[in-house]
Amino acid sequence: MPFIEENDLLDLHKDIEKSQIINERLLDQVGFKNKDIKKLKIQRNILAGVTSVFLLLVFGFWAFFSGLRTSNEFRGQETLAEAVDSLDTFRTRIDYLKERNEELSLVKEFYLAKEFLEKEKIYSVQVKSFVDNNATLASEALTNTLFVKTNPFYAYSLGNFETIDEARRFREQLVKMGFKDAFVASYQDGKRVKIEDPF
Repeated sequence: MPFIEENDLLDLHKDIEKSQIINERLLDQVGFKNKDIKKLKIQRNILAGVTSVFLLLVFGFWAFFSGLRTSNEFRGQETLAEAVDSLDTFRTRIDYLKERNEELSLVKEFYLAKEFLEKEKIYSVQVKSFVDNNATLASEALTNTLFVKTNPFYAYSLGNFETIDEARRFREQLVKMGFKDAFVASYQDGKRVKIEDPF
């Protein structure tokens, strides 16, 4: 067995003690570094969490406002479509009212013609007379037809003419068609004035 001297042993113990002290210092430094690393990890995790929340909020706001913008654009398009539809509706309504106005103008002209016929002396060709008013040959709304009560008969006349010559020419056409008994009569205020000479 080898032999160690005391001085060498003391030096060896001193070296071991120094090594232990250095080791302890290094362990303390490693502990401090570990604590620093843990703090950095915690800070990094907090920063990552805050950054994630911030990015999510930014993305959420972006999605919300772009959705609003798209929704507003869609509403704008909807409003435009509704405006176009309502314009079409108004145009259709205007066309309908124009047609209705034309119809009313015709009705107005009809009643004005009826009033004229009742006030002025006109000529018409009587084609038939009946004892009863049961035979409806035409509507009273027709302007070229007269229905006049001449006691005890109801007279049916066709045509409303301003001159007797027009009425006579019309009578000739009716005679050719088979109305042999047709004659021209003058009317005023809805009543027969007299039977006119056919020639």
